[in-house]
Amino acid sequence: MKDIRTLNLDQIKDYFGTIGEKPFRAKQVYDWLWSKNMHSFDEMTNLSKDLRENLTRDFFINPISVDLLQKSTDGTIKNGVKLHDGLMVESVLIPTESRSTACVSSQVGCSLNCEFCATAKLKRMRNLEVAEIVDQVALIDRQSKEYFDRPLTNIVFMGMGEPMMNYKNVVEAIHKITKPEGLGMSPRRITVSTSGIPKMIKMLADEEIKVKLALSLHSAIEHKRNDIMPFSEKFPLTDIMDALQYWYQKTGSPITFEYCVWKGINDGDEDIKALIRYCRQVPSKVNLIQYNPIGEGKFDHRSIAAEEKYVRELEKAGITIMVRKSRGGDIDAACGQLANKSAE
Repeated sequence: MKDIRTLNLDQIKDYFGTIGEKPFRAKQVYDWLWSKNMHSFDEMTNLSKDLRENLTRDFFINPISVDLLQKSTDGTIKNGVKLHDGLMVESVLIPTESRSTACVSSQVGCSLNCEFCATAKLKRMRNLEVAEIVDQVALIDRQSKEYFDRPLTNIVFMGMGEPMMNYKNVVEAIHKITKPEGLGMSPRRITVSTSGIPKMIKMLADEEIKVKLALSLHSAIEHKRNDIMPFSEKFPLTDIMDALQYWYQKTGSPITFEYCVWKGINDGDEDIKALIRYCRQVPSKVNLIQYNPIGEGKFDHRSIAAEEKYVRELEKAGITIMVRKSRGGDIDAACGQLANKSAE
């Protein structure tokens, strides 16, 4: 037996041929699996009882389940999601007045070692499967409708893991999320956030799937970025910029630089000047993100004066900068805080 969601539509058609069923039945099943996000053959009501019994005999469906749901005072909802093998990830629904954003995970743990991120302290156990990624999106869409009376509007691959290190499954999941025969959501509403793997950024540009790209930058000074994100020693800022320019050339979509400012680390004049120089090399904007503590003392909140200086100098240089307020911090659901504490 195997999980039927590992088969494509043609493979499901082939299966139906072997049991004497008409090919159009495969499309019906595919619709139940990916458009309706159904996890039980018994609920596929336009199939005969005999066909449902055949499917149950030959296949299984491995859905995710919510092991722990936490609600923040600001409305944010964090899901401790249990996978079929008992491993856990976290995904978050972030509501504002006008939108509902799903922050989804792509790996159990993380392969990288960003010093400021709680997820980076976890061992990477495995990549998430396509269906496990899609299930997170469908789950949060249902929660948005239940708690906020509106469907999901945006998706960010900013949860646990580095999306580019699970490239194949993330791209296939995006297809399942965006295609009419899947969840039918707009790719323009999806942002893939990466810590910066040049080869994979170029590959994603070549996919032409019209998603947005965000880069976790945090310093445009090489040695400082390497201290903050040690793995980045393998990927110089010049190589990353080459990939970002290729991205813009292929997609016409500007890049978002995600940027935290920490006291005594990257809050000086030279840091601002380096960021301005880097931004000027490609159409881009900067999201200045509030730091969310993970219980270690190396990184300290920026001062208000430092934040204001970043905003003032970047605006003076003609660079769009947004100050993003953190949400879900009281339940460890904010950026950089996802660490499976619910599984402890």
